Order: sequence, then structure tokens, then C-alpha cells
Amino acid sequence: MNPSVSGSPHGEQPRHVPVMLDRVVELLAPALAADGAVVIDATLGLGGHSEALLTAFPNARLIGIDRDLHALELSGRRLAPFGDRATLVHAVYDEIPDVLADLGLSSVNGVLFDLGVSSMQLDEADRGFAYSQDAPLDMRMDDSRGITAAEVLNTYDAPALARILRVYGEEKFAKRIADRVVEAREAEPFTTSGRLVELLYDAIPAPARRTGGHPAKRTFQALRIEVNDELQVLSRAMPAALDAVSVGGRVVVESYQSLEDRMVKQAFTAVTTTDVPPDLPFVPEELQPRFVNVTRGAEKAREPELTDNPRAASVRLRAVERTRGDAA
Repeated sequence: MNPSVSGSPHGEQPRHVPVMLDRVVELLAPALAADGAVVIDATLGLGGHSEALLTAFPNARLIGIDRDLHALELSGRRLAPFGDRATLVHAVYDEIPDVLADLGLSSVNGVLFDLGVSSMQLDEADRGFAYSQDAPLDMRMDDSRGITAAEVLNTYDAPALARILRVYGEEKFAKRIADRVVEAREAEPFTTSGRLVELLYDAIPAPARRTGGHPAKRTFQALRIEVNDELQVLSRAMPAALDAVSVGGRVVVESYQSLEDRMVKQAFTAVTTTDVPPDLPFVPEELQPRFVNVTRGAEKAREPELTDNPRAASVRLRAVERTRGDAA
């Protein structure tokens, strides 16, 4: 989700400043202009994108989905002025079919994903997402259920830990870190992020620590993805979202790391291409792709947003539009 969040000196609700907000609204506009249009914000967060969409399209209805109960509470306050035009649901975004069935809807006109961890989660120290401050190693987006990062570190064997770090964090020193974790936990289980960060500084060679950002970044990303089953959820959510939109509907996705963006690109490629021979003079309607790309590749944030919100630097934005229904 990776928005920036600005707090108030008087303790007011933090305000969500979404990444590439104007472009997201622009991309969804053709799909949401008609009266009665329905859009899903599959990663509601603090509701910044949702607020902008409800404001820009006064005849549209929004379904906001989030697995984080804290985010739902805060966004609920933010979106309260829109009344019953906003329906908020506690769910994971691969549960889109179930959410729509429960609401009696067969399709929607738009779906938005703003992937990753939100700044609200990073900024709440006791959630354990941030390596910049010592906190309990939790990392659950829904902290009412599921395994914590501490449990992963303290129970997974070295090969399993190494695989997670290598695949989800693209960490070159995955095996070395995993071996150090297993050795260290025999003396004392891991409970806080500070101790893990210290181990990472010790395990990663000094030359490698001087490039590629904070040495804990990749390990924390890998643990967060494992704890929240993020890539498996995304692999189910993409086809679910594509199936949910009606003809003329659009799916817009903001990704913040290469693994997510690669999966989104693959899902979009699968529905915007056809298997017919390239030299075929005429492609029958039933063999035409169901979707077309709206963006050319992945779009990136530009100035002044990059200066105003540094977290926008890693965003990759993709969008597709449905051009025909499923074959009978």
C-alpha cells in the first residue's frame, strides 16, 4: 500500500496521502463515470484512494476491503461522510468473489490494488514492520490471527528460512543469515526487531552493507511476505479481480517490489494476448483477448511527487480494461 501518512500535532487521525492519486483516478474514470458504477478498493488502508474516488464520482458506490482491523476503523471514520455509498469489509483481497456474493453483486466496474505494507503499519512501532525501531516481531497485517514473524524465526528450520529470504527477499546472503538465526535462537528466542537487525549487520559482509539500502530491508520484506502469505494471496486475487469486472471495467494495480509487479504483469499478459498464429489474417471474435492494456508497461511516479513522498519512488502502476465478456 505504501502511502505516506501525515500525523497531526493534536493527535488527530492520520491522513493518507496516496501514491499517484491523480493518475489512479484518471485511469478509473472511464469505468466509473456512469450512474451506479461500483468500484472495489481491495487494499483500503486509511482510505485515501477511496475518498478521492467517491469525491470524483458522486454517483459511484465503493466497496473497501482490508484485512487490517485498525485500518478499517480509521478509514471508516474518514469515509463516514459518504454514508451508504461506502461499504467496508474485513477480508483479504483474494476473497473478492465471496465479498461480492455476500453483497449480492455479480460484477463491478473497477478494482484498485495498492499493494504492500502501508505507512500506518510501518509507523505503528508495536506492529514490528519497521527495522528502524525496536519492536515486537509481529508483522501481521491482520493481528487478530495467524503466525507472527517471531514464530517464523523461532520455528522454521534453516533451509526453510533460507528459502524465504532468497525467494521473497531476493537476499544474496540468505543461507548465512538463516544459519545465524538458528544458532542465535538456541541461546534465546527472537522477540524483537532490534536483535534481528543486529544479527543482520553481523551476518552481512561490510561491503554488501554499503550498497542496496538498509541491510535489514530484504529480510524484513521476506518475513512480512511469509507471515501474510502475500504472493499466494496476490496470485489468487489477480484472476479474481479480472473475472469480477464487467465489459468496460478496469483493474488498476500499484506494486512496490519486483516480485509483486512481475506477478501482476504476468496476470495482465495472460488476458491481453491471444494464442492464434501471428500471421492469421483475421482473428475471430471468440479468440480475441478479453482485455486490453491501458498503460504502456509499468508507469512510475514523477516529480514533484517523488520529492514530496519518497515512498513513491518504487511504485509501478499497471492497468487493463475489459473489452469483451467470457465465451459462452
